[in-house]
Amino acid sequence: MSDLAAFRQDARLWLAENCPAGARGPGEIHTGSTKVKIQNPDTQLWMERMAERGWTVPAWPKEYGGGGLSMAETRALYEEMAAIDARPPLLNMGTRMLGPTLLEYGTEEQKVRHLTLIAQGGAAWCQGYSEPGAGSDLASLRTRAEDNGDHFVINGQKIWTSGAQNADWMFCLVRTDPDAPKHQGISFVLLPMDQEGITVRPIELISGSSPFCETFLDDAIASKEDLIGPLNDGWTVGKRLLQHERSRQGGLSPSSARPRPVGVSVDLDVDEVARLYIGVEDGRIAEPQFRSEVVRWKMNAAAYALTQRRAGEENTDGGTPGAATSIFKLFGSTLAQERQELLMRLMGTQGIGWDGDTFSSDEIGTARSWLASKAVTIYGGTNEVQANIIAKRVLGLPD
Repeated sequence: MSDLAAFRQDARLWLAENCPAGARGPGEIHTGSTKVKIQNPDTQLWMERMAERGWTVPAWPKEYGGGGLSMAETRALYEEMAAIDARPPLLNMGTRMLGPTLLEYGTEEQKVRHLTLIAQGGAAWCQGYSEPGAGSDLASLRTRAEDNGDHFVINGQKIWTSGAQNADWMFCLVRTDPDAPKHQGISFVLLPMDQEGITVRPIELISGSSPFCETFLDDAIASKEDLIGPLNDGWTVGKRLLQHERSRQGGLSPSSARPRPVGVSVDLDVDEVARLYIGVEDGRIAEPQFRSEVVRWKMNAAAYALTQRRAGEENTDGGTPGAATSIFKLFGSTLAQERQELLMRLMGTQGIGWDGDTFSSDEIGTARSWLASKAVTIYGGTNEVQANIIAKRVLGLPD
């Protein structure tokens, strides 16, 4: 038996014995937030058991709370988790975005202090990037951090700060040299959210949920110990984090679950919905036009999944692909929107219900998910930004 086969067998046995029944199937996932009360005791137990083994972040080094697994072992672990329908034990911006960035750019002290806490489910994070006047043109950010000895004093405003109302920490891009060229003079800092200088206001969306926030920084404090990378070179760190974000949004990293678009609350099979609402004739979806649309979407989804898998398998060292991540973000976002549009159309008038006894929970969820899906081609970098990156960095086209 090969070492990988032996690992898979051991993982299968351990998961079968240690994954609680209440941590299998759809349900609550631990975010690490100290502000969110866990409703299901099995959710907490599952996170604690996996953290003890280092499997909340299995590919991270053991000295920072990870499992020290190879990429092949990490994929095998997630495949075995999927086989028993186990939910991820922990999922947040710390595990998916900041952690991998700190592994590359953080000091040893920063890694020990922050990564260990993340791996143990002790903190949730939010991203302080976009501003009212700096969205797609992020380098135009104006939030300013002034040197005050052992700390920075930060003033400015961030917007579309996902999960800020429940976050314990923020990773943030700030301007530390206002006289430097546009892409210089920016620094990457970490700051605790529980301080007087930070005010968070959720933004209600048309889908009814409020995952995005306005965040006001008024003399907020970030310790010099939490400056990541060199002073005034935060743009380099910030771009790398975006590659990790887009890598995960595009499904390029091994994962036990792909995070759904913000606000998406249903996970319906397109083919099953078509058969239920359109009907079946001679074993096929009854309406030819819808049959064609369902087949087209499923073929595109299958091709996308196979391309994701191929890219992941070629990434043997576990590093994050560079500009190519934008290809997957661009196509994946569009595919997600097309899915929600198709589901709603398949349901007809039942797919546009907001509330009431005449609509099922799946129908209401579909309507709200359709509304929420409008954001997926915007957050994490708009489709237009991704297309520009592909043109310049992947295809090498002139400006």
